[in-house]
Amino acid sequence: MDDKQLQTLIEQTSLKFFNLPFIHKGTFNPRLKTTGGRYLTSTGNIEINKRYYDALGMDELIGIIKHELCHYHLHQRGMGYKHRDQDFRILLKKVGAPRFCTPIEARVGKPKNYRFYECVECHQVYKRVRRVNIVKYRCGKCRGRLKEVKDRIDRGE
Repeated sequence: MDDKQLQTLIEQTSLKFFNLPFIHKGTFNPRLKTTGGRYLTSTGNIEINKRYYDALGMDELIGIIKHELCHYHLHQRGMGYKHRDQDFRILLKKVGAPRFCTPIEARVGKPKNYRFYECVECHQVYKRVRRVNIVKYRCGKCRGRLKEVKDRIDRGE
């Protein structure tokens, strides 16, 4: 599916479920990572994440389009178009649009590389993603000095 086919699909979905035309532009955005799509209030355009279509198929794509069209049509009419607005939630239910996308495996990142720190006094172990300044910070249990432990390996949970 390309951008032209997506544009046609968005226009058809808008007429079918909302009885209103979609007069802006709909495109695939390869830079979207954590969301199925987005409605741009400044331009009125809709961007869709193609990974969701590739991984989950046409039904998921139509659900994402309906969700973004809810934002679009409410915003165009000056009504509450944000996720927390009652107008938005009512329209989602009316057209059968999902509130959230189905997660895909591509969203799950690489396992974290953890650093382990151990208290010299009480041997409490701390697992951290970011480096800890062992000169500045102390053990939260006994206020003892910390040292980095190199021999512990833990890849995700």
